[in-house]
Amino acid sequence: MATVRVRFAPSPTGQLHIGGARTALFNWLFARQNAGKMILRIDDTDKERSEDAYLKQIIDSLTWLGLDYDEGPDKGGEYGPYIQSQRLEIYRKEALRLVDEGKAFFCFCSREKLEKEKEKAISEGKTPKYPGFCRELSREEQEDLRKQDNNPVLRLKTPSDGVTLVNDLIRGEVSFDNNSIDDFIIMKSDFTPTYNFASVVDDFYMKITHIIRAEEHLSNTPRQILIGKSLGFPLPSFAHVPMILAPDRSKLSKRHGATSVEEFKEQGYLPQALINYLGLLGWSPGNNREIISLEEMVKLFDLNKVQKNAAVYDVQKLTWLNSVYMKQLEIQQLTELAFPFFQKYNEIDLSKRDTIPYLHKVVQALRERAKTLDEMGRTATYFFSDDFKFDDKGKKKHFLKQGSQDILKDLLSSITDLKEFNKETIVKAINDLKEKKNISISKVNPLFRLAITGTTGGPDLLEIAEIIGKQKTVSRIRNAIDYINDMQQY
Repeated sequence: MATVRVRFAPSPTGQLHIGGARTALFNWLFARQNAGKMILRIDDTDKERSEDAYLKQIIDSLTWLGLDYDEGPDKGGEYGPYIQSQRLEIYRKEALRLVDEGKAFFCFCSREKLEKEKEKAISEGKTPKYPGFCRELSREEQEDLRKQDNNPVLRLKTPSDGVTLVNDLIRGEVSFDNNSIDDFIIMKSDFTPTYNFASVVDDFYMKITHIIRAEEHLSNTPRQILIGKSLGFPLPSFAHVPMILAPDRSKLSKRHGATSVEEFKEQGYLPQALINYLGLLGWSPGNNREIISLEEMVKLFDLNKVQKNAAVYDVQKLTWLNSVYMKQLEIQQLTELAFPFFQKYNEIDLSKRDTIPYLHKVVQALRERAKTLDEMGRTATYFFSDDFKFDDKGKKKHFLKQGSQDILKDLLSSITDLKEFNKETIVKAINDLKEKKNISISKVNPLFRLAITGTTGGPDLLEIAEIIGKQKTVSRIRNAIDYINDMQQY
């Protein structure tokens, strides 16, 4: 049997979309499962929209996700080049071969002429199709016209009857009527290939055995089969994975939040969480299992069990998965990953010897509640600065209550006298205060938290106090007392 070879062929016209990343993942899994090869091929024939910066982002995103393809623009390989704009001579050679064999023809029809025919067909209630004006021109007639018109397009001669069958590994047999497919363009007027033609030629030259791609490409498949048959190429196997829809089952777009791998990375999601989530979009390992590593996916993935129905994008599930993976990381590794996000929101002095140990403590305190690295960095402000604002709802609920200032004064007095400052001594001081003043802890702790963090929620209160230390804790309680005093005066 031939070695399994699959390809992921994105266009460098934007960042890597999660739909594309899911397609890349399924290709990678199938290749690794079958001891095959995955190829990264770049479809950059759209000159106006293609950018080198997007090509770099695609490669960086695949690398970040851990999808280590075997051949590609940055890796080389036996069947390169792997960028379509560098393969134009191959497409031109194969296209002219089709002309020589009478399977393709030059079309000299103007846009205006074809547009009139289209309008006529629509007015008659017919499906617009290429009328075949240039199909039966002899080679001599085509050559004479080419001397007058240097910019004809090249069309494939397609059958007008019968059907083209797509044997899809996921969807089964799908039939397309040939009379619905006209003599479509395979080379544009500048003699660059159309998407369908370039894909078929490249798949043959790169010895691709299986084409695993998004459902929206299913409609391209009969055209690609007709091209392949005209060229005399063996057909690869096809598998079209389900679309990814928004929660409201509309087409996924920017209005639904982050949609690219780069955006999720910037928002503090871990690659292993995103890979886990993408793997579950249209496929399941069974037994209602939701946590699965990339290595485990290789063992369990089954292309035949990929569902036909559209998968629904659920960022809440992704966020939950991310929180699970964050909890599984070692503190040192999680700190390293979170550090850029701490820097994003906080001023951190790395020149101090105790900065890294301090960060480890902060991460340990935040990891149980934070769902993303960005959230961890954003909610850590009070660990690094005394200059924070008090939560508006918290102020109304706790600072404006009668006796709040007195409770904080009593708390300050109890804490100030502590020689050792840790969770055990702090809780003892609060319990002693409770007994002496007959104050409920439910009244003390919310005021205590608001005073030293500016918030009403977060990690363990005593852990926060221990981490920031006695000096800052005392200073912040005093500041809160002064703040309440100012509030009462107004």
